[in-house]
Amino acid sequence: MGGMRWRTSVATAALAVLALAGCSLDGGQAPAIAADGIEASPAAGSSGPVRQLLGSIEVKGRAPMTDYGRDRFGQAWLDADRNGCDTRNDVLRDHLTDLVLEPGTGDCVVTSGTLDDPYTAATIHFVRGDGTLVDIDHVVALGNAWATGAAAWDVRQRAAFANDPMNLLPVDASANRQKGDGDAATWLPPNKAFRCAYVARQVGVKAKYGLWLTPPERAAVERVLATCPDQAAVPDSGAPLLVDHDISDPGPPS
Repeated sequence: MGGMRWRTSVATAALAVLALAGCSLDGGQAPAIAADGIEASPAAGSSGPVRQLLGSIEVKGRAPMTDYGRDRFGQAWLDADRNGCDTRNDVLRDHLTDLVLEPGTGDCVVTSGTLDDPYTAATIHFVRGDGTLVDIDHVVALGNAWATGAAAWDVRQRAAFANDPMNLLPVDASANRQKGDGDAATWLPPNKAFRCAYVARQVGVKAKYGLWLTPPERAAVERVLATCPDQAAVPDSGAPLLVDHDISDPGPPS
């Protein structure tokens, strides 16, 4: 997948994708069990209209944000796939063009490039540094994930979620900060042409990880998808549902 250099064997990866898609080798339905043994939604990663996938997701109210903090999802930008490069740079390499890579980093660190921003439809010149105009957005925000099921997860699953390329896009920094932890009911990309793909990605991520939708969120997704009833589901990234790093949960913020 692009620049993401997963080091899992081809056989293991293929079985994991089949499990996440809920497909058996003979074309029938099989229980959706990922390679790490965590049960995924039966429809996660399936092809076809995303509306079918949407129907598999539970709808209920938000859980409290009690004890939420960014570090509950592990260290920011792990080398989750152990390819020698952190997730942030992996995502930049996958999505930017005209890349310039820092010498001596094993083709890892992106120092500059061009982003066709999906959220604003603007073309942005990325330059590495504190004042960068590009953020890596969690399409399903970490705060939203916490309030719709992630609070009950093991920290290794939260870290997997935070580093899954299926849930990550490089985008205009100011649009990302306007979004914050918002869901589809409170924020949609200003670029209306991208809204169907945006909510389709949110639906795919929530289905993969077993997160639920709130009633307003579900209604907002339905409104968007009414404009694109044949919108395809987003393919699963193949990233596992647990990272194999030895990390500990720091616990609630003090």
